[in-house]
Amino acid sequence: MTRTEGSPRRLHGPEVLVAIEVISPGSRRTDTVTKRSEYAEAGIEHYWIVDLGPPVTLTALRLAGTIGYQESPAVTGSFTTSAPVPLRLDLDGLTAR
Repeated sequence: MTRTEGSPRRLHGPEVLVAIEVISPGSRRTDTVTKRSEYAEAGIEHYWIVDLGPPVTLTALRLAGTIGYQESPAVTGSFTTSAPVPLRLDLDGLTAR
């Protein structure tokens, strides 16, 4: 991953606050299986998977030591979290025009 603020440089897994994947129709397996494994191996603590549906869903995963990610149930409508930062996302607003 590449840092977007300041001088560009490669980030190492533990430096990444959260990795967010928006599922594409042709890359569902890559986004939900392959990248999940790669991000866990890299040590990225938070990994969110957004499926634009309909309905729009967000699945939050958190690294749980050597067992990989612990997955929370997918949510619709809005997503609220305190980790890695306090945040509320209007999921339906992601596709509103």
